[in-house]
Amino acid sequence: MNLFLESVRSALASIRAHRLRSFLTSLGIIIGVASVITVISLIQGLSKSVSDQFMGLGGNGLTVQPHNEFKEVMRGKINFLRFEDVEQLRLRVDEIRDLSPVFVPGMSEVRFTGQSTVAQVTATTASYQEVNQRYARLGRFISPSDDAGARRVAVIGEKLIEDLHLPANPVGQFILYANEWFKIVGVMEKRGEVFGMSQDSVLIIPYKTGQSIIGNNTRPQLRITVAVRDLSRLDATRSRMRAVMRQAHRLKPDERDDFEIESADQVAKTFDKISSTVTLVMGGVVSIALLVGGIGIMNIMLVSVKERTREIGICKAIGARSRDILLQFLIEAVTLSLLGGLIGLVIGYGLGVAIAAMIPDFPPAVVPWWAVALSVLFSGSVGVVFGVVPASQAARLDPIEALRYE
Repeated sequence: MNLFLESVRSALASIRAHRLRSFLTSLGIIIGVASVITVISLIQGLSKSVSDQFMGLGGNGLTVQPHNEFKEVMRGKINFLRFEDVEQLRLRVDEIRDLSPVFVPGMSEVRFTGQSTVAQVTATTASYQEVNQRYARLGRFISPSDDAGARRVAVIGEKLIEDLHLPANPVGQFILYANEWFKIVGVMEKRGEVFGMSQDSVLIIPYKTGQSIIGNNTRPQLRITVAVRDLSRLDATRSRMRAVMRQAHRLKPDERDDFEIESADQVAKTFDKISSTVTLVMGGVVSIALLVGGIGIMNIMLVSVKERTREIGICKAIGARSRDILLQFLIEAVTLSLLGGLIGLVIGYGLGVAIAAMIPDFPPAVVPWWAVALSVLFSGSVGVVFGVVPASQAARLDPIEALRYE
């Protein structure tokens, strides 16, 4: 232990004696670690933001939507859910606690006293709040009586208040959509943006009101979100829903499903897997800078061995063993590498935060604990790998030849 502590003290003394050279030696490691941490923090921040949006559906949610493959869509074959599917699931699947059908007439123009904007119009029922865990901030949400009477009422997102220059509390105002006047009864909680697209530029109207507007000749972009009674029977509920949907769509046993049933956490896990792969690939590409930094450390340490040849000879002459010299130079290389890694970690996090702040509506940067651990571990490993050669060269020096070296 005394030998190790003395080697550390000697390594730190050597680094302090040549501060500028030590900094330039560690610069490659600093740049490499900073680049890796910056990339990882931005990707992980985006991943966390999107995952939180998906998880907003709640852990007890299942979503039924049409299944369309790209090649089939290109051929003009597009699958749709039907309004009848909603009643089939409601009546025949007892495990469903609540059900919220949602169909999207599309992006449409909305007007208010000379101002106009384009909003994502959504038609749904009163159960939308409970199933999706999204609530009104002002006023109220659509009620069952609104839906039953196909009333012309609407709940809007925060963005529409800004775009249409509505009052801060727009409840009671009337807006024009599809050549009909809708009374605003509520404002939804703010949800922000995903991939640069606002989730608050929405107009929510009663389900049956939406049906009456699009008529019977238009096939709706319908999806159905359900909340199950018992989470332990989630898979059984999914199987029952699949059987009911196949029967409702009159699919033969050898025909594939023209719909898909997904849980909210399943979508979130899928996105997490994609973001992890992107993080791994990007981190691997940027890690090339660490290799360059390691080569820099090895070169400078080789120069240091040449400069300190007489010092090594004196140490050996007074009793230092080869392994003592090896340990001293190896610790010096590892210390340089670890210091560079820690500095790069701080700089990388700072860059990630700054870049995320400069990009409009980009989620905050997130540095996971495993990225910190890997950075420190990898930095130390670089010091060991690239410090072995110069340390071994120093340890093999003959004391007599070293003392004669000029």
